[in-house]
Amino acid sequence: MLNKRLYILLLCLFSAFYSFSQKEKDTTSIDISQGPIKAETITKKAIDPLRPSKAAFYSAILPGLGQAYNKKYWKIPIVWGAIGTGVYFYVSNDKQFDRYRDAYKRRLAGFKDDEFSDADGNPLISDDGLIRAQQQFRRNKEISLLVTIGLYALNIIDANVDAHLLQFNVDENLSLSPHYQYNRMENTSDLGLTLNFQF
Repeated sequence: MLNKRLYILLLCLFSAFYSFSQKEKDTTSIDISQGPIKAETITKKAIDPLRPSKAAFYSAILPGLGQAYNKKYWKIPIVWGAIGTGVYFYVSNDKQFDRYRDAYKRRLAGFKDDEFSDADGNPLISDDGLIRAQQQFRRNKEISLLVTIGLYALNIIDANVDAHLLQFNVDENLSLSPHYQYNRMENTSDLGLTLNFQF
């Protein structure tokens, strides 16, 4: 008797779940060309083909100005900080190079009172050490210059690409769109690609 009640209860629950799972979704589509739609709801942004070149030009004149033109103000401190860091290391390495070069020139001229000698005129750093230091700081100065030029170019590229992406069409009415469709007649699914021409 208990098993019979349990079977009936399970059968009722299963049929209830099955009836909910078979509820069909409303798949009707609305053709917007025939319905009353206000003209204000469909707006399209005009594409300015010169916007990327303007942004790149502004960034070339003053780093960060192209980012301001694109209204990405949070990028301006990053651009200035990156280029400023490169300039700082270039100037710092240039000063160190000048120190070692001036001391080496004074030694070649016969003076023994450079900053790398003690009060008695004994060298604290040898002539070879001064030459190696000059080579190292010259290399560091050149690397700093290359990095600064690279960051400057990256600033221009960022402004240009960002201006391109701001005009990228993400509208749902694209000319080429993939679609997935369920075929009820054959009980299969179809994948396809739709291409719309608008003249």
